This record gives sequence, C-alpha cells and structure tokens, in this order.
Amino acid sequence: MNQFLTDKLKQAGLEGKEAAIYGFLVETGGAFPSAIAEQTKINRSTVYKTLITLSVKGLVAEVEKKKKLFYYPASPAKFLRQVKQQITLAEESYEKALKVLPELEGLFSMGNSKPKVTFYEGKEQVIAAYMTQVEIKKNYELVSFASANDLENFLPSKVFKEYISLKNKYNITVRGIVPDSPSNKKFLERTHGFVKEKIVPVIRYVPEKLFPFPGEICMYQDSKVLIVKFDKDHPIAVIVEDKMIHDMMKMIFELAWSGTKNLN
Repeated sequence: MNQFLTDKLKQAGLEGKEAAIYGFLVETGGAFPSAIAEQTKINRSTVYKTLITLSVKGLVAEVEKKKKLFYYPASPAKFLRQVKQQITLAEESYEKALKVLPELEGLFSMGNSKPKVTFYEGKEQVIAAYMTQVEIKKNYELVSFASANDLENFLPSKVFKEYISLKNKYNITVRGIVPDSPSNKKFLERTHGFVKEKIVPVIRYVPEKLFPFPGEICMYQDSKVLIVKFDKDHPIAVIVEDKMIHDMMKMIFELAWSGTKNLN
C-alpha cells in the first residue's frame, strides 16, 4: 500500500478506511473484497461497508467476475468532483447557518437569562441545600423568614453544629424574622453560645398566631433564594439562583423588617 497516497486522500476529505481502500484500488486498478481486506489489513465486513460508502459517493463501481463482485475505482476526475460537491454543500450549510444565527443567538441569550432552579427532595437533599449557604468561604449577610425551632429540629445535631460553626468561621451574619413562640425565643441561647458576638443572628419576632411560618425563605450570596418546607415525612427545598429575584425577595424582607417595629 502507498501510505503517502492514503495520507493525501485523507487530507482531501476521505475517512481513514475510505482513503486506504480507494487508494489501493487506484494503485491496483481493482480487486475483490478478499484481496482488499488482505492488503489493507481491514477486516472484510468493514471493507464491504466502506465499499458501499464509496459507491454512494461515486468513487468505486462493481462488476461481476467469476461469480464474485469485483470493485474498481472511478476516475480521479470524479474524485475531484466529489470533493468540489462537498465544498458546495458546506458553503450551502454555511449560508443557512448565517440565516438562522440571529434566532439561535436570541434563544441562547434568553437561556442565559433564565433563573437556575434546583429542586431538593428528602431529608438528605434538603440538608445539602442548607449547606450551600456555607459552601462559599467568604462573609456576607443572609436574611430570612424562618421558624428557627423547626430548623434546629430538622437538622441532625452534628450537622446543625457544623452549619453554625462554618457561619462563625466565614463571618456570615444573619437577620431573621421569626415567630415569637417560647421555643423560638430561646433559640439563640440554646445554639449560639460559642460564636462571635457579631455572628449571633439579629432576630425580630412577630406574633406566631398571625405569622406561623411552616418553613423558611432565605436570601443569600447576592443571587440565591432558598425555600424550604419542613414536612416530617416529605421535606422539600428549592433554590432559585437569579440576581433580580434575589433582590426583589430581599426588598420584601426589608419591608417586613421595617414593619416589625410597629408589631413590636
């Protein structure tokens, strides 16, 4: 086999096995599939498949000899025409791509502007959702509407202690609006005795009878909103990651934060 010719045919656009078989047929003038397989070291079933591909491209033809199919190459001029046809098809595809490009760019832009929404189901996944609050090792302010007692009861004690410790380590400050149940009012005393003073959450209490929060909504890390349902049998959480939604939810929190002064 002429490896140099095979390489040139590959550069001209044929696949590796196509180049090897077509090049061999050009050199020999034609051959039976068994001889092609023997000389090119390509297994016979692949030889047959490749000959069909080359036939479709118009680069080889077949004739019956001794009750067997004999394959011979089309003229080099036909090979050139086939390459030119590929160029023409590529140019047509390019023109069509140019026409559809504005629509694609518009859809791509819309896709990038969509909020990223992640759903968490079951206790282990909801715990993982909470731990996203401490995955970025830097300080920021987290604000939330929360039933602090329900959160404490939901997280395993070891996980809850790690959660508070990491907030303390990364100087994550918290403001919360919490129902004024007796248990909620003793939450900080039970859970934050070991943290730095500035890390102790600032809590404003609202009447539990009017605002019995069954879960938590918190805004954090400049773009995330975590919504949690503390269901004993089927807890769920959703994290919406979008700067605009985060900012709107935080505005609602700030409005409620201001309003707690009147309640108090």
